Amino acid sequence: MTVVDAGTVPHRISASGQWWALTVRGLAGMTRSGEVLFALISPAFLAICFYLPLRSIMDSAPGMNYAQFLMPIITLQAVGFMASSAAMRSAFDGAKGISTRFRTMPMPSWVPVAARLSVNAVLLAISLACATVASLVIGWRPEGGISGTVGLFTVAAAVGVLVAVLADAVGLLAGSPEATSQALSLPILILGMLSTGFVPENRFPDWIAPFVRNQPISQFATAMRALNDGTGTRDVLMPSVWWCVGLAVVAAVLMALGVRKMGR
Repeated sequence: MTVVDAGTVPHRISASGQWWALTVRGLAGMTRSGEVLFALISPAFLAICFYLPLRSIMDSAPGMNYAQFLMPIITLQAVGFMASSAAMRSAFDGAKGISTRFRTMPMPSWVPVAARLSVNAVLLAISLACATVASLVIGWRPEGGISGTVGLFTVAAAVGVLVAVLADAVGLLAGSPEATSQALSLPILILGMLSTGFVPENRFPDWIAPFVRNQPISQFATAMRALNDGTGTRDVLMPSVWWCVGLAVVAAVLMALGVRKMGR
């Protein structure tokens, strides 16, 4: 990016300056579009819709505290909202020709990607904070000590960062906001509802229980609950680690393809 004033020598803005300018632009757009407001509302709405009608049923089960049980899925659904916003942001940049305009400028190809990821990281932090407040309001309490609580939010943040990269790549590859919405909304809906996030595994029919138990959202929720109640052993946590590795590989491949597509 070059700034030219009459009678002066052109001054080339550094890559870090370009990153900062695009990040500020993204944060301003995020605020204008209402994404911050929705990040505040969505965890509370989710907590109300599931906790209030199901609390009396779930709390009647031996050893069940539904507020403790529900907290991970509230947090993971907040991460899902952030991912949808991330994908739509990159898709809109492509649909409006902004990505094409960036290619004509003296700007490293990684700068727009890094700026979008920075904006997504801010939205992720806001979403996690709002999910935590909503969970505290319905009765969730951290019971795993400092290490367990740090571990719980580390899992949530790691999943959020990986999903943000994956969603950004999907937005680049999909080519339009409509296609992006379809590519993300259905998987998020299916995996969220067919998980142990809202109800225990034993409430599902036997024929689908293996899928429910082993799919990523269930494994992340299980790991977060274990860290929260102090039972986070290696055997419990390793499936989530492997799912994160898998997400990282898929996200890296799709991002490479997306950046390559934008560079054509």
